[in-house]
Parts: sequence; structure tokens; C-alpha cells
Amino acid sequence: MHIIKLSFFVILFSHSSFVLGQNSLPVSARGDEILKKVDEVLSPGSVEFYRKLINVEPDGDKKEFVFYSVKKDRDKVAMLYLLPASDKGRATLRLGDNMWLYIPRVGKPIRITSMQSIVGGVFNNSDIMRLDYSVEYDVVKLDESGDSYVLDLKAKTRTVSYDSLKMWVIKKNNIVQKVECYAPSGKLIKTLEFTQVKDFGGGIVRPAVIETTSPLYRGYKSVMIYSDIKRKSLLDEVFTLDYLSRLGELR
Repeated sequence: MHIIKLSFFVILFSHSSFVLGQNSLPVSARGDEILKKVDEVLSPGSVEFYRKLINVEPDGDKKEFVFYSVKKDRDKVAMLYLLPASDKGRATLRLGDNMWLYIPRVGKPIRITSMQSIVGGVFNNSDIMRLDYSVEYDVVKLDESGDSYVLDLKAKTRTVSYDSLKMWVIKKNNIVQKVECYAPSGKLIKTLEFTQVKDFGGGIVRPAVIETTSPLYRGYKSVMIYSDIKRKSLLDEVFTLDYLSRLGELR
């Protein structure tokens, strides 16, 4: 009888431990898995794409930019300015936390920071030259709200633009809907809205428009519109300072 009771206790303890282990998975494993799927949807492997960025001021005035961009792996991004004519030929490069701006008349790339905005508006350099979210953030909390997951993300290092993010992701397709960006104090810095999901072909289905607003810049907003996203094999040479002046050759 004692043996039966002991066996039952062991089984019950083992089952409880398993359940507790399962309950700890959503943050450490399931949440990270969801975030990686979000990254795969937003930028699947090596790709090239075009973007129009529109900065809108409170009085309705607008300034527009057009970029040709390439991305490889999780942390390599290069971008060429096509419009306006005054900026044509400029190029930017991001490798991990490091960013550079190339200006043809200067001839030598200069260092820039993630929190700067070389085009003005609400988007900063980090927003425009976005790495995979899973490169910069860890999932610290996972909730569910209707048809969406809600992820709380914490920056892995102090060099990341935002200390923490709250991200809403559609369950059925891992498409991000909204991201709120916070300072270390917990203050909301900006909100990114992802809309107009589009099939770009080649298995690439993702939001075509990202709009951002900020309580720090009342009445201002910036809109990024993606087009012609295609898979493209890219050499590592493309993501070097020496190649910035030649990005146009890829088009």
C-alpha cells in the first residue's frame, strides 16, 4: 500500500513539474519563436525592395523620399537614395549596431547613430534601417488578446534605440499589427502601425505600409510604403563601406 502511495506521489510530482515547465515556455521559448516568425514575415532572407517615405507636418506640408534597399541575414542593411534629386546618390549602411552615411560630394562615409533621423520626421535611423527584432530584443512576456498575441520585448543592450517594445501580432499568420516603443522610464516614445497586407510574390506576404506617430511630436507623422520586394542573392561585399558608392549597380 505504501509503495502504491509513493508511486502515485512520484507520478503526481512529475506531472506537476511538467506542467510548471510547460507554463514557463511561453516567454522563453514560445514567445521567442513567435518573434522569429515575425522577422521572417517582415524580411525573409536576402531581399531587395523599394520604399517611399513621407513626412507629414501639422500644417499638411509633406516631404517625400524614395529609397532602394537591400537586406541580408539578420543584421545587414544598405539603402540608396533615389529621390529627392538633391539627395540622389546618398547611401546608408547598417551592420549590427553600427551605421554610416555616404554623401557623394564628401566621398567618405561618416558615422551616424540609431536615434538620429537623417531624413527628419518621426522615423529615426533605426526605424528605417531596421534589423530583425529578435536580434535586438528578448521576449519577456507573452499574452493573448482575441486573435492576436501581445509580446513585451526588452532590449538586449543599451545601444538599442528603445528600451522596450509592446508588439501585437496576428496569430494565424504572424503578421505584426502594431508596435509601441518605450523609453527606460516607461514613457511612450512612438507607435508604429502596420497596415495594408500585400502579397508581393515569391512567398512574401507582409504589411506594405508602416505609419508612425509620437506624443513627443504632436501633429507630425511619417509613413513608409514598401513596393517590389523580391528575393535576391547578395554577396557580403555589398554590405561594406567601399561598396556604398556602387549600390546603384544592383538595380
